[in-house]
Amino acid sequence: MAEIASLRPQANVPALNGNRLEVVTFTLGEEEYGIDIQKVQELRGYDAVTRIANAPEFIKGVVNLRGIIVPIIDMRIKFALGTPTYDQFTVVIVLNIGGRVVGMVVDSVSDVITLSAEQIKPAPEMGSSLDTDYLIGLGTLEERMLILVDIDRLMSSDEMGLIEKIAT
Repeated sequence: MAEIASLRPQANVPALNGNRLEVVTFTLGEEEYGIDIQKVQELRGYDAVTRIANAPEFIKGVVNLRGIIVPIIDMRIKFALGTPTYDQFTVVIVLNIGGRVVGMVVDSVSDVITLSAEQIKPAPEMGSSLDTDYLIGLGTLEERMLILVDIDRLMSSDEMGLIEKIAT
């Protein structure tokens, strides 16, 4: 745990299980990302959402998931990765973060992988051109490189705090 914690001491680093981190991998455009599997409640296909007036563009709207109103965030729009397309591969990753349920639209979900502490490298400093506050680091797995997102920190940021207002 100390090895991971030292990468981003201010980040809410996921707990390592036996010095390993299990992540769900997903794609946005050409890049592959990973989030802590313990935050994932379920995976669903993309369905129509109910739009909310005056919501930021990245908040697609809300859905009723078994009686719970869930805000749906399009990560391609949030990360400014071009115009999203919704097809049979589009997935909503339903997250449970601090008791709050949020849906995250991604292009596709790849798989679940386990990374050791040695496979997680610190995110490089990119200056003001890229906000690395929401990154745990980069996961390396053979020829693949995963951008590891600190989903707790991202979803509880001031900007995303709008989600709580919309959902209530």
